[in-house]
Amino acid sequence: MRLSSVFKSLALTGLCAFAAAASAQKTQLLVYTALETDQLKAYQEAFNKVEPSIEIKWVRDSTGVVIAKLLAEKANPQADAIWGVAASGLALFEQQGMLEPYAPLNLDAIMSQYRDKKNPPAWWGMDVYGAVVCFNTVEAQKKGIPKPESWKDLLKPIYKGQVVMPNPASSGTGYFDVVAWLQLWGDDAGKGGGWKYMDALHDNIAQYTHSGSKPCNMAAAGEYVAGISFEYRGHSNKAKGAPIDLVFPKEGLGWDLEAFAIHKGTKKLDAAKKLADWASSKDAMIAYGKNFAITAQPGVAPKLANIPADYESRLIKMDFSYSASNRERILAEWNKRYNAKSEKR
Repeated sequence: MRLSSVFKSLALTGLCAFAAAASAQKTQLLVYTALETDQLKAYQEAFNKVEPSIEIKWVRDSTGVVIAKLLAEKANPQADAIWGVAASGLALFEQQGMLEPYAPLNLDAIMSQYRDKKNPPAWWGMDVYGAVVCFNTVEAQKKGIPKPESWKDLLKPIYKGQVVMPNPASSGTGYFDVVAWLQLWGDDAGKGGGWKYMDALHDNIAQYTHSGSKPCNMAAAGEYVAGISFEYRGHSNKAKGAPIDLVFPKEGLGWDLEAFAIHKGTKKLDAAKKLADWASSKDAMIAYGKNFAITAQPGVAPKLANIPADYESRLIKMDFSYSASNRERILAEWNKRYNAKSEKR
C-alpha cells in the first residue's frame, strides 16, 4: 500500500473513532410527551443548539394515553422527563410522589398561576391551550346551521349529529372541557348541572375522538360542522386556509397548561435539569409562542391571528388539584354515560 493511502486510511479510521466516541458521549433522555408532532422537531433542534450532547428519545401519544402509561409504570419508571403534558396530569403525578421537584434557572420569570405552588416546584407550565369550537362556515351555510356563540347553543336540535369532541379519557383537551363544564355548572357526583349539560350535548354528538386536534381537523375538512378542539389547532388550520371560524363560547373557556417535570428516580438527573433549564428559558417560550397565544412567561408570545386580544380573560378559573383528585371518578362516570359514541381504536 502506498504511504499516502496508509495515512488516508488512518485518518478515516481516526474520524470514525472520533464520531463513535462523540456519539457514545451523548446522554440520551427518554422524554414522554403529548406535544403535537409538528412541534417536536422544532423544539428539539432549538434545545440541541444549546445542549448538543443530550439526545432526546420521544415517547409520544395523546394526553390520556401518556398519563395512563406513566401511571402504569409507576413501580418501574422508564421516563427521565415529561415535556408537554397537561398540568392536570402532572398534578396527579405529584400527588402520587412520581416527580422530582426542581426549580429551573428561569423559574422566577414564570407566572405564579402557571406553576406548582410548592418550592421547589414539582412542575411548571410552558403555555396555555384553551377551548375553541372550529365551525365550518361552508358546510353550515349549505345546511342552514347558524354559528354558535355559547356552549349552550350546541344543545339546539339543529346541531344534532354535527358536533364532534375529544374523549376526555384519551385527550387532555376533552378532559379540560369536561372539568370546565363541571366547574361552571356543578358536579355533585354525577347529578350536577355540568352532567345535565353533557347529557344534552351527547344527543347532538356524532363522535368522540381520541385526539384533541381531530375534531377541528374534521370540521376543517367539512366532515362535520362543529369540532370542539383547542385554539392551537384551530389557529393552524385556519391559517392554512380551512373554511372555519373560531368560536370562543361566551360562558368561558376550559384550559390546561402544557407543562414540564422531571420524573423521580431518573438516573440522568443532571441532563434532565439541563433540559428543564432550557425548556423554561425565554428562547423556549418564544418557540412555544409561535404556536400558542399565552406562554407561562408573560410578554413573550406575539398576537396570533384569529385569537381575540382578551383571550386570557376568557379562561375560567381551573382547579388543577380538583382535576387531578377527581380524574378517576369523573372519567368513570363519563365513560358510563357517553363512551358508546367514541371512535374505535
